Amino acid sequence: MNGFAEYEQYDALGLADLVRRREVTPAELLEAAIDDAIARKPKGHDFVIDRRRTRPAVTRHMSVTGG
Repeated sequence: MNGFAEYEQYDALGLADLVRRREVTPAELLEAAIDDAIARKPKGHDFVIDRRRTRPAVTRHMSVTGG
């Protein structure tokens, strides 16, 4: 992962606390979540990340054979 290597060590409340304490930004968490989702994606599933907006938009596409 790029920005936040410890992402997988925290649950949602722990991540929220890190943001509250300004140890990580919401944008860093979003990038970490996107990277994690792509790394774990099942074969035949694809993610499309639209970074043209002010915030990234993620959509999930499944192939015909992927489910």
